[in-house]
Amino acid sequence: MSKRIVAALAVAGALVVSGCGKNPSEVDGGGSGSKASGVGAADLKQTLNQKLNDRLPAKVKSAGKLISVNNGSFPPYEIAGSDGRSLTGAAADMATALSQLIGVKIEHVTVDGLPSELSGIKAGRYDFAIGPIGDFPERETANDFVDWVREFVVFAVPKGNPKHISSIADTCGLKISVMAGGSAEDVIKKQAQTCVQQKKPAVQVQSYKDQPTSILAVRSGRADAFFSSQAPLTYFVKEAGNALELAGTGKANGFDDLFQGAVVAKGSPLRDVLVDAFKELIANGTYGKVMTKWGLSANSLDKPGVNLAPRKG
Repeated sequence: MSKRIVAALAVAGALVVSGCGKNPSEVDGGGSGSKASGVGAADLKQTLNQKLNDRLPAKVKSAGKLISVNNGSFPPYEIAGSDGRSLTGAAADMATALSQLIGVKIEHVTVDGLPSELSGIKAGRYDFAIGPIGDFPERETANDFVDWVREFVVFAVPKGNPKHISSIADTCGLKISVMAGGSAEDVIKKQAQTCVQQKKPAVQVQSYKDQPTSILAVRSGRADAFFSSQAPLTYFVKEAGNALELAGTGKANGFDDLFQGAVVAKGSPLRDVLVDAFKELIANGTYGKVMTKWGLSANSLDKPGVNLAPRKG
């Protein structure tokens, strides 16, 4: 197991033992992914697009920076540094390229959980979240999404899949960990109700504040599986060596097509700037380099989109 994942799990374990289970309320991140990027600086280097810079909100140009909020525990997109100030991962690399392209610094701020991210953007405390954050119709009432990846939701289980989970339908009576406030929590709670309606034992849902604590629940035997996005679970499985594996891949698992992206306040002019910036990063090959470096090629989109969440009916 790598030193990075050992450290993350050790911290998570300490939080559980203390009964807190929370990240620091807010930690200022240092710069725009300038430390320890996965992609080399030469491959992230961009030429300033003055037209994009001219379209930035006046307060952003005046400040010379954007503040991007994250929860620091969504690898391989967001990986908080042990110093509590730095951010690495695919999203951090993308932010480094974006900041050069649009001509303002992007500062990262880590907060406690997804609800704090979204409420902070809505309140204007943060300019945006580079994400990627799951795009769903109910979230679009207060936010606009600039979707730049597609995602899938699966399970991380102990090696050998002892509970024989092949899809969400196999979770009745099992202990399933999820991140609190996320879409996977809503879906697994609906499955718990379905189990009861089918006269089967309900799913025992365990909601945690972050990814490391959720995965630790599986590794320690407190949970039978962790239900979350495939990209971070693939990262955790790889880092855990021979202890974990993925289950339920290639299945809908209660979701329609799932898009994830950057988040801005509803109607923010920053939305269209980010759309065109991502288009340029895709066209010039930077996006592909970042996604490939972090093992995310299968999650790539040919072009970004706004509010791509599927509608029913």
